[in-house]
Amino acid sequence: MKNIAAASPVKVSADGHGVVSHAGMGMLRELADRTGLSAQVTAALADTYRGPWVYAPGEVFADLAAAVADGADCIDAVGQLCGDREHVLGAKASTTTMWRLIDERIDAAHLPGVRAARAAARAAAWAVGAAPTTGGWLHIDIDATLVIDHSDNKAGAAPTWKKTFGLHPLLAFLDRPRHRRAAKPWPGCCATVTPAPTPPPTTSSSCTRLWHRCQRRGGPTPDDPDNPEAPKVLVRCDTAGSTHKFAAACRAAGAGFSFGYPVDTRVQDAVDTLNLGDCWYPAIDTDGGIRDGAWVAEATDLVNLASWPEGTRLILRKERPHPGAQLRFTDADGMRVTAFITDTPPGVVPGQVAGLELRHRQHARVEDRIRELKATGLRNLPCHSFWANAAWLEIVLAAADLVTWTRLIGFASDRALARVEITTFRYRVLHVAARITRGARQLRLRIDATWRWAAAIAAAWHRVRTAFG
Repeated sequence: MKNIAAASPVKVSADGHGVVSHAGMGMLRELADRTGLSAQVTAALADTYRGPWVYAPGEVFADLAAAVADGADCIDAVGQLCGDREHVLGAKASTTTMWRLIDERIDAAHLPGVRAARAAARAAAWAVGAAPTTGGWLHIDIDATLVIDHSDNKAGAAPTWKKTFGLHPLLAFLDRPRHRRAAKPWPGCCATVTPAPTPPPTTSSSCTRLWHRCQRRGGPTPDDPDNPEAPKVLVRCDTAGSTHKFAAACRAAGAGFSFGYPVDTRVQDAVDTLNLGDCWYPAIDTDGGIRDGAWVAEATDLVNLASWPEGTRLILRKERPHPGAQLRFTDADGMRVTAFITDTPPGVVPGQVAGLELRHRQHARVEDRIRELKATGLRNLPCHSFWANAAWLEIVLAAADLVTWTRLIGFASDRALARVEITTFRYRVLHVAARITRGARQLRLRIDATWRWAAAIAAAWHRVRTAFG
């Protein structure tokens, strides 16, 4: 006989003690101290105080970064997240103090010091296991994204090419491992990517300054003749960043480049010539297999590239558009044609021209990085002042750094947790519940034993502590 008795409801009361939610945020906060991020930011902002402080600015900065990684998207939400966990993480600064740090202390004069503090923390994290694999290429992907200003009163916001209104942060990502390098917010008008073949001059100068900041990050110097283990650096970007000044800056910095190139009449004529000569070769996939419906060819001798740095090559790719895609007037015979230039000489990359095209096509992964960064606080620039929003951007990047370092150091042996995106990482790691106990003059955080990932979280916490001694 079927039992139709209803289950008795759970009795609910508000008298629990010694329980903390979002306990995993403490691991990010501890990592900020162990990498020296908190101390370095405190040193950079010490001269903004007239007397002794109650809460060190680096501690407040680290609290902000950890809370943003945990899902806070504004300063008021950060204050709530930090205040709700004072019994675990200790007393925290008020929301007013957090606002003052962003709106007053991290100004245009002190922003370089904060970036240098992040660079020093990155060097410390790379030294204990978060560094990319040595002996290969370091691929730096540069791209920008729109951050909408719904209030229409933020400094620097302007109309964008998508008929919206907002700011346009310029971002640089190290492709492997997934790691943020640098970013700078720019008004929507001066750094917006335009459909013209050559972007505005401000975009080129911005990329140049951005690359020089990337050069000052932790790790070995690229292409250093005195360091045989120095990695080779390649800068990748789309057509918007393909300017002569940026190519020359990369060459001067000892880095290679792989830039998108506009499909103009010269390229279309080259495509016709290659079609007549049947000079196309099959493209390849990541695993080295033949990519169905895609072909590549080199057109360096068919287009005048004398204005570009010596050794610049032009690579073309044609592919059948995916079902439902709208054809463009630059498409030839139903094939979508794209182009890029690179200064990588022949024989360096396996697969020759097809290998170069595969390497440049992987620049598309930058969209995933931007999407994940927008889920970590970049979706909103909450301040009215331009430099306050620049300070918020540094906090967002620091939050992404802490999450990345936690994955690489703490979860190196757990591929499932090391590769999940930020929303899943929050649910499985950062939002875990725990119980606080005190005994033998020690505070203990007991993670919920029924949580599926409890053992992995505890092991990762110990790995982080062991890595930094």
